[in-house]
Amino acid sequence: MGVVALAGGVGAAKLLRGLVRVVPPDELTIIGNVGDDVEIYGLHISPDLDIIMYTLAGIVDEWRGWGVTGDTFNCLETLAKLGFETWFKIGDRDMAVHIARTKMLRDGLRLSQVTSHLCRMLGVKARLIPATDDLLRTKIQSGDRTLDFQDYFVKRRTADNVTGVFFEGADKAEAAPGVLEAIRSADRVIICPSNPVLSIWPILSIQSIRRELEAFKRPIVGVSPIVGGKALKGPADRVMASLGFEASAYGVAKFYHGLLTHFVIDSVDWECKERIEELGVRVTATNTLMKSLEDSVRLAKTVMEAA
Repeated sequence: MGVVALAGGVGAAKLLRGLVRVVPPDELTIIGNVGDDVEIYGLHISPDLDIIMYTLAGIVDEWRGWGVTGDTFNCLETLAKLGFETWFKIGDRDMAVHIARTKMLRDGLRLSQVTSHLCRMLGVKARLIPATDDLLRTKIQSGDRTLDFQDYFVKRRTADNVTGVFFEGADKAEAAPGVLEAIRSADRVIICPSNPVLSIWPILSIQSIRRELEAFKRPIVGVSPIVGGKALKGPADRVMASLGFEASAYGVAKFYHGLLTHFVIDSVDWECKERIEELGVRVTATNTLMKSLEDSVRLAKTVMEAA
């Protein structure tokens, strides 16, 4: 038995740093999004897995919200002088992790095996598993244009209006080893406060994972990433609105309709409580802002107590 968390990037990492202090780390399995994985300079980069890994290792650059604290950018500066595009910012220490990941992948290891090795090397005790070892890439449609996720998210800074989202490879992707088994044996599943469309939907697009969650008989607790109609970080509110979903805590609960048994919302969204409960979901309202480790621990305790 244990806890399974579905996780995107920054918002998830903030909750998880509290959760590992509430739940024994060896009882926590994190299923990470790989839809935004990308190859740059020939290196395999897994941004959401890395943010979680760096956060739980205590080395994340909290000011930037990504990368390694105290990192330098000498390699990137040299690449710029050599005429390479450097819109995707990778620090020197961060680069070393991508080099190691790519080397292990080329040596024949699967992404889930590589992630396990990297976590062990960095001292991360919780189990972090990519949702799939297969190719799965989030694609953004903006009118008649189709963008790779990182082009939309980083290079173009989410400026494009999102008219559609699809997940390349989802029809063939299988859950990574250990994912389904972790869900089946869990006491509860937590859907972290990540972008529902761009971070959690890629995980749910893998049919074997979706089916396992739909058959899950124990609590599934979600945490809203939208507070007062606005995303705490990133374009979740704009993306949901542009795709026809209500940009609110209720809209997030409706997006997960059929999966959630419990939902944690911010106290400022109290007026959404009754509407969410009409979906058959129990609601807990609290302060969901995580500005400090203490905030993360407090919210993690609330999430665990919600069910």
